[in-house]
Amino acid sequence: MIIRTLDPDTDAALLPDLAAMMVEAVVGGASIGYMAGFSQADSLAWWQGRMAAAAEGEVQILVALDHGGVAGTVSLVPAAMPNQPHRADIAKMMVAKRARGRRVGAMLLTGVEALAIAQGRTTLVLDTISGSAAARLYERAGWEKVGDIPAYALMPDGEMAPTTFYTKRLA
Repeated sequence: MIIRTLDPDTDAALLPDLAAMMVEAVVGGASIGYMAGFSQADSLAWWQGRMAAAAEGEVQILVALDHGGVAGTVSLVPAAMPNQPHRADIAKMMVAKRARGRRVGAMLLTGVEALAIAQGRTTLVLDTISGSAAARLYERAGWEKVGDIPAYALMPDGEMAPTTFYTKRLA
């Protein structure tokens, strides 16, 4: 398994795999911002936008690669405001179905935390569906639960779901 930063200048060939993994996640019920019916074309357009944002320095994207291609991804989104040079959000953690149970999420989380430290980002924030496998991953990795908001997000099928917010202070 290789965990590395996605390079917007040289990694365009990974876009179809990233798009397919994201569609798979939404079809599988992941609450990552999209609803049922999210298509490969929709996902490809979203990823093209993320690559453009990465090229502008607005986001850094880590990708997990294995023998089968893209196994997962996570993004570091630095806070944009002048009074928050120490803060960043963790976003869009996804692991391909074929790679689950192989610690890919844990490796991506470790990698994105190291990337944050390298950039001087010492306060991280993320959110996920309460009680989800992702929530358990974050708690095992030492993330502090800040609180829950009931009916915060819609699942892909339209059902309301509670969201838990987490923070982690890095040294």
